[in-house]
Amino acid sequence: MFKNILIPTDGSPLSQKAVVQGVALAKAVGAKVTAFFAAPPATPIVYRNNLPVGYTTPGEHEKMIEKTAARYLEFVERAAKKARVPCETVHVTSDYPEDDILKVAQKKKCDLIVMATHGQGGLRGVFIGSVTQKVLNQSKIPVMVLR
Repeated sequence: MFKNILIPTDGSPLSQKAVVQGVALAKAVGAKVTAFFAAPPATPIVYRNNLPVGYTTPGEHEKMIEKTAARYLEFVERAAKKARVPCETVHVTSDYPEDDILKVAQKKKCDLIVMATHGQGGLRGVFIGSVTQKVLNQSKIPVMVLR
């Protein structure tokens, strides 16, 4: 059935639920998972929940991004390890996570994408997040969207 399931995460509670479900599906069908996180490029402005909260050097901001990426991807790794599902992680810096989700899915030969309806960005679309909507519209492989 599925051999490699891509699970994009942004660390939000809804995204974490999608991680748990994606890993459970991988276990059930004998697939591996590829965990993915895309962070925006480091800038002098630091954001929290999409709101500017302060300033720092791009170097310090990059360190913050790396720590965040490690934390979010570690959540997937722990879930996969607990379920005894092989897991690979991918972290990129990008202003367009939907494009990179699709690129990584193709590069890693994923045959399913499991993701949440929306995450850190909130409800940018009416009912579904804009990243999720773009992935749904452009993906050449099945996409499972979870609420």
